[in-house]
Amino acid sequence: MIDQTLIFDTALINRYDKAGPRYTSYPTALELHDGFTDQDYRQHIQQSNAAGGPLSLYVHIPFCDTVCFYCACNKIVTKNRNHAVPYLDNLCQEITLQGDLFDSRRVVNQLHWGGGTPTFLSHPQRQRLMAVTRAHFNLRNDDNGEYSIEIDPRETNTDTLKQLRDLGFNRISLGVQDFDPAVQQAVNRIQSEQQTFMVLDAARREGFRSTNIDLIYGLPLQTVDSFADTLDKLIAAAPDRFSVFNYAHMPNRFKVQRQINEADMPSPEVKLAILQKVGAQLTAAGYLYIGMDHFAKPDDELAVAQREGKLYRNFQGYSTHSDCDLVGLGITAIGRVGDAYCQNVKELEAYDSLVKQGKLPVFKGFGLDGDDKLRREVITQLICHFALDFADIERQFAINFSDYFAKELAALTAMANDGLLQLSGQAIQVTPAGRLLIRNICMVFDKYLAQKQQQQFSKVI
Repeated sequence: MIDQTLIFDTALINRYDKAGPRYTSYPTALELHDGFTDQDYRQHIQQSNAAGGPLSLYVHIPFCDTVCFYCACNKIVTKNRNHAVPYLDNLCQEITLQGDLFDSRRVVNQLHWGGGTPTFLSHPQRQRLMAVTRAHFNLRNDDNGEYSIEIDPRETNTDTLKQLRDLGFNRISLGVQDFDPAVQQAVNRIQSEQQTFMVLDAARREGFRSTNIDLIYGLPLQTVDSFADTLDKLIAAAPDRFSVFNYAHMPNRFKVQRQINEADMPSPEVKLAILQKVGAQLTAAGYLYIGMDHFAKPDDELAVAQREGKLYRNFQGYSTHSDCDLVGLGITAIGRVGDAYCQNVKELEAYDSLVKQGKLPVFKGFGLDGDDKLRREVITQLICHFALDFADIERQFAINFSDYFAKELAALTAMANDGLLQLSGQAIQVTPAGRLLIRNICMVFDKYLAQKQQQQFSKVI
């Protein structure tokens, strides 16, 4: 059982606050290349089928009714609901194509609809999408899977939650970001408290097993007090999880962010103060820090999995299903099947053309070698459990850890001296003060990072 406490050390954070990956995969998505083909993906599916095991599905619904100025997601902004019709046709065809390649005995333990805004689709469209998925993948009927959907309360009415529950969803994630009217105006996301709490209340009535709230700190016009007020109101509603993300302002990469007034951005000192207050509020309310912006109640599955050493991390974030291959469906979706990552094409036209030809819409991919898999396991253990036992890695990969990672262990010595971690000849133990900086520790084991420009990543804090 691990100690799930958190210590906020401002001096330490300031010393190590630089850009770096979020490690939803290793190697990161930046390593995916267009030399990876449809045929490569098919071969990895065959190898995956031979190994067997359950599946996880990610379905990407890219449409949004309005644009949020902070957004860095792959989305298509339109008020014309008819734009979803041809996309849904193609998505159902891709589900047919991919589903027919996977062993039908492999049960789908995890399903997630993300976006964009999945509730942009009408109820009949959502019914069709789930029916096609069920026809071509082995979805569970016992409600024991983790079937989740991202909810925009502005796109949700009183019947939506009942309809989603009837379709088999048992978890929801709500985008809130901030209740302050001035902040909402500055980022073009006008969402009332009433809309948000209506969704939470309806989710409880309909028997959803888990609710998650997404917040963002570092948005324009935010202050410590205003964000604390938003968080207090949400804590009173007692969701199971909070995801409190650092806003990464990168207008050079994301054109929509240029609509944010730079003069309204909080200073780095204010952002740190907001984060410190968030940690204090959520800890006082009984939530545990899982890692990488995530907090959960002690009895939540993420917290339990972390205590039991079973927590995992994939392209959707923290997960309790390390045994699942992840199948990405829809434009831009990324999956992990066997020893490969694969991403679909990003443009609707290319997606339409490939799917209509009966081809998998593969855009890029990456096949992992032995060193990649070894480093992935090291990073996964650190980012999920804040600890690493060298003997476990040595047994799994038939190496001598101290010899193989001599350079990395030398680099960690400075971090140990700074109090981020404890380092011995047998293990790495991240300290409560080092947990907010776990990305920095993981970066030491990333052999690709030195080849990348740091401005491609967000700041760790």
